[in-house]
Amino acid sequence: MSEERPTSRAPAPPDVESQGPPADPESVARKILLDALTGQARSRKELADKLAKKDVPAELAERLLDRFEEVGLIDDEAFARAWIASRQPGKGLARRALAQELRRKGIVDDVAREALDEIDPGDEEAAARILVRKKLRSLAGVDQHKATRRLVGLLARKGYGGAMAFAIVKEELRQHGEEQLDLHPDAFAGE
Repeated sequence: MSEERPTSRAPAPPDVESQGPPADPESVARKILLDALTGQARSRKELADKLAKKDVPAELAERLLDRFEEVGLIDDEAFARAWIASRQPGKGLARRALAQELRRKGIVDDVAREALDEIDPGDEEAAARILVRKKLRSLAGVDQHKATRRLVGLLARKGYGGAMAFAIVKEELRQHGEEQLDLHPDAFAGE
């Protein structure tokens, strides 16, 4: 008994006429830029990388990026300020970590420095304290030496310098210890 095997058919070739004329490279590149800018600002480098990834010719990409910059759709200074405003309080990042992120985004050092200079040192310290206080909750029962090491490491990963990190951690641990004493005074009644 012979089995009938289904015959495999090659897909039909695309109907070139129904696809219309080939897209204009400039229109395609312009659409790529506009789509990338929809919803959030991007740096010029991010957009240039996106165009390069889509094989847009370098000369065309440069011309379009210049034009988008002229009309204000690309503004690395505004991008840097907005990036800092969203990342510094929300993630608790220090200047050094923010500078690294901006560098990766293609923001030149002068523009980044100008935007970073707008950070209030008090806000930076407050963000570090918030990070330490949140982490302290999970360090109950950990000895002070180990807690200090972990908290300073946390701040270092967020870009805070050693002197600032140690000072904040020391003060927050002291305050945390006093709060613990205030909450449980009879725990030390026999001493």
